[in-house]
Amino acid sequence: MVAAGLGFGEDKIKYTTVDSAAREQAISNGQVDLYVGTYTISDKRKKLVSFAGPYFQAGQDLLVRADDNSITGPETLKGKKVCSVTGSTPIQRVREQKLTDQIVEFQKYSQCVEKLQTKDVDALTTDDAILKGYAAQDKDSFKVVGKPFSKEPYGIGLNKDDKVLRDKIDDLLQASIDNGTWKKIYDATLGKSGAPATPPAIERY
Repeated sequence: MVAAGLGFGEDKIKYTTVDSAAREQAISNGQVDLYVGTYTISDKRKKLVSFAGPYFQAGQDLLVRADDNSITGPETLKGKKVCSVTGSTPIQRVREQKLTDQIVEFQKYSQCVEKLQTKDVDALTTDDAILKGYAAQDKDSFKVVGKPFSKEPYGIGLNKDDKVLRDKIDDLLQASIDNGTWKKIYDATLGKSGAPATPPAIERY
């Protein structure tokens, strides 16, 4: 959508994989013109790159089994086995807030999903955008609780000095919200999880 709005056809787009730890460097040195992913806008990152958006307001949430009504939010995790990725911000938040003392960690979220399926853990926690993806793939088995307990505004990362491009992308994102395109894209992807979403407010600077 963004590339098309900027006048680039599919044949002009080159997709590159960038590790999370190398995002700012890849943007700053011109390896990529835009970074689109689960890239949370923060003041610390704004010192190195700039952001268009946010295009999605994510938040840490919980994925549970579809038939489990005992977990209704973070405050109901006492005594529950909670799974996430080793060293991740979500699992650190669970520890810091002392939500449960039964924490299970793996290298990949898919491993947590498998353990949730086999009832070896009671919940998987990370950003709701990721959780909605798992729920959309198997609505009969999983559901997202829908009580986010953090705010993670996802933005499109670009060069710190390119205000013209940032403003143009902000215009495109705002237009997609106004004309219903944003909702259509959400409904066709994460919306399949059954979880609703509110379009974010674009933050211009």
